[in-house]
Amino acid sequence: MTNTVITKWSQDMKFETVLPNGVSLMLGSSADGDEKIASPKVLMLSSLAVCSGIDVVSILEKMKIQLSDFKITSEANLTDEHPKYYNKVSLGYHFYGENLDKEKINKAVNLSITKYCGVMEMFRSFAEIKTEIHYNS
Repeated sequence: MTNTVITKWSQDMKFETVLPNGVSLMLGSSADGDEKIASPKVLMLSSLAVCSGIDVVSILEKMKIQLSDFKITSEANLTDEHPKYYNKVSLGYHFYGENLDKEKINKAVNLSITKYCGVMEMFRSFAEIKTEIHYNS
């Protein structure tokens, strides 16, 4: 499968990217003072969390596990030298609900991390990834 995106310079350090499904995103650098624009690196970090989150929710639904809420916190260390990239990434999986089945949740997260999340696999090629699971009732 091949994906194609079209990225066009908009102005200053801003670019419009059109995804294969037609959705349009504005990306760029906040160096020109626009604090509301997403940077490419931060979007990569968000993509990592979303990719894994989709896996986890899908697996837990198949296991008939009910959650009242779920979030993933992502923190990454950017190298000092150019080309700057994330060399260390920490992901926190936060589960909320009554009587959470920790064994099944652990299995779902582990399957995402080790088998299903393609973005995770890409990140592994350049970053050390640490994960933690948090349970909240």
